[in-house]
Amino acid sequence: MSVDGGYRTYAGEDLVTGEGVSVEVPVASVPSRMAARAIDLLITAILAILSFVVFGVLTAGTSEAVATAVSIVLTVGLTVMLPVIFETLTRGRSPGKYALGLVTVRDDGGPITVRHSAIRHLVGFVEFYMLLGSPALVAAMIHPRAKRLGDMAAGTYAMSLRHKLQVTAPPEAPPALEHWVRGTDIGAMPASLTIGVRQFLTRTGALTAASRQHLGHDLCAQVLTHVSPPPPPGVHPEWILRAVLAERRRRDLDRMQADAVRTQRLLPPDPLG
Repeated sequence: MSVDGGYRTYAGEDLVTGEGVSVEVPVASVPSRMAARAIDLLITAILAILSFVVFGVLTAGTSEAVATAVSIVLTVGLTVMLPVIFETLTRGRSPGKYALGLVTVRDDGGPITVRHSAIRHLVGFVEFYMLLGSPALVAAMIHPRAKRLGDMAAGTYAMSLRHKLQVTAPPEAPPALEHWVRGTDIGAMPASLTIGVRQFLTRTGALTAASRQHLGHDLCAQVLTHVSPPPPPGVHPEWILRAVLAERRRRDLDRMQADAVRTQRLLPPDPLG
């Protein structure tokens, strides 16, 4: 659990929509990342052996400087340039990730670019080839998204494509509070507070009774500073939190639907639609 700007939130790998609906992100596990990396390293080793044999034959009899230059070019090309090109063209996948059903994405879930891939593999050269992968293993085991140092520098992480995204159902307003919450003025709440309330309501079963009661009262007190008039006295804090989130979501959906109807009425139909 962490505290951000006075709002309590929970550490977890969720994406949260604008309505406060959390989406559990299928982060790739450390063993699957290790297996994918082992496949990539095996392919790199095979290509390196073949390349050095071929260029060794072609550069036989040349000076030591030429042989050194060729070795440097081959090393950089096989360990950095080729993986960057392949990963960029496949939008975050390497041969090992293809085999294990993984993909590298940005922290916001979007596809990576050349910049992200280049940073990952430049740092990865130090992690895997100079330090034998020990920093990557330690970092991945500690980080909640199993990030290695290259991922931290590039702002990326590995996601599993063999697990479906799980969207937690939005809260529903308790019937006893529908009359009150429909007539309330709900002001704009900070995103961190909305996320904290959403995560609290979805994870109450995992909390101890004391923690659940303390956090419920704390979050309810913060939410009520944005709500007027106050709820009826004696209502359980979790009911109030559910009612406010459900009403916010209902109003957002009504507003979006009204905007869509207004746009359809005022604007001509899209000829390419």
